[in-house]
Amino acid sequence: MQSGEKLTLGMDTSGSPLLLTVKKGDKIFSVRRKGVKQEKLLFPALESLLAKAGAQMEDIGQIFIIRGPGRFTGIRISLTFASMMQFLNKTQVRGATMFEVLARQAETSRAFAAWKKQNPQGALAVVLHAFREEYFLQIFDEEKKGPAWLSREELLNRLSAYGKPLFLAGSDKDAHPLSGLVGNSYAFASEKDCFVRPATLLEMAQEASWSQNALEPLYLKPARFELVQPK
Repeated sequence: MQSGEKLTLGMDTSGSPLLLTVKKGDKIFSVRRKGVKQEKLLFPALESLLAKAGAQMEDIGQIFIIRGPGRFTGIRISLTFASMMQFLNKTQVRGATMFEVLARQAETSRAFAAWKKQNPQGALAVVLHAFREEYFLQIFDEEKKGPAWLSREELLNRLSAYGKPLFLAGSDKDAHPLSGLVGNSYAFASEKDCFVRPATLLEMAQEASWSQNALEPLYLKPARFELVQPK
């Protein structure tokens, strides 16, 4: 039986851990599952989440997804599920990139506000580990350049050549802090702002602007293709 309340489902299947979250009333329910087989993890995790919330699939009225970058198959999982729900149940779909989600968390932090006051010409940059010695980068500034897929050397050169102060959010391999990768010449977001929070997905889902290109994937890195060959 349906609960009667339409729920918003937040999804991140772009990498490990898989994250699913819903808000019912004033309470947020979340499930995380470690692993890269999101195609096997999704439905058991969703079943567990809905059971926690006392809801069913039919109660989902809106879905917010992270549309990349990340693992090719993982991105496809949430896109396919959201497309199916949109077609079958007229479910509203909104989505953002991982860059945009982490940028939102960093930009709304006290640490960034204090840093920006001292560095009004500075910019926020999000760095994500891609694979081995490869990274994704997006700098949020007035130039509004798109994200890039870079080798480690290219990433370090791009950051050092930027010419203005940078506030960095994101993480290195195995969720390690970026300071170990890029050194201490930058300001860094707090650890809690460098990983997706369930509340962020649910908050962004309420903004109509994320309806645009919601089902358009951001892969950056082609499947099974390496930019840098391992040594």
